[in-house]
Amino acid sequence: MHPNEALIRQLYTGLQDLDGEAMAACYHPQAQFSDPVFPDLKGAAVGGMWRMLCQSATDLSVSFRDIRANDNTGQGHVEAVYTFSTGRKVHNSIASRFEFLDGKIIRQKDDFNFWRWSRMTLGVTGFMLGWAPWLQRKVQKRAARQLEHYLARKSV
Repeated sequence: MHPNEALIRQLYTGLQDLDGEAMAACYHPQAQFSDPVFPDLKGAAVGGMWRMLCQSATDLSVSFRDIRANDNTGQGHVEAVYTFSTGRKVHNSIASRFEFLDGKIIRQKDDFNFWRWSRMTLGVTGFMLGWAPWLQRKVQKRAARQLEHYLARKSV
């Protein structure tokens, strides 16, 4: 197994185990992360996001597959099932692309269908408006504020 494939497996196993510290250890200090909810995280915020999400999860179930990697790039697929803060059940299918530097993840881009996700998390509102860019921006701003507050509490 290529070392970067093992690194992706370590990241996903950390998610399965709700171990944000193990996940954060997979990233380069100058890492960049993006997905439809957290579109532009950099550096310590990447590990902070995983710590926050792992600490707040109550019933997360994760499976992963199709992991491939070489010296420079990699990919994987995650199926995550959990209860969102609205109390609604979510099954999110996520395709990830990775870039590596010095044996760590330097860049990760996760893709999932935001409209599908918003229908599961927000119900009728997500169904009716999940396609709208302004709703996605609103969700992104809320997530950014939550992460900012989490990181501020952790630095005290």
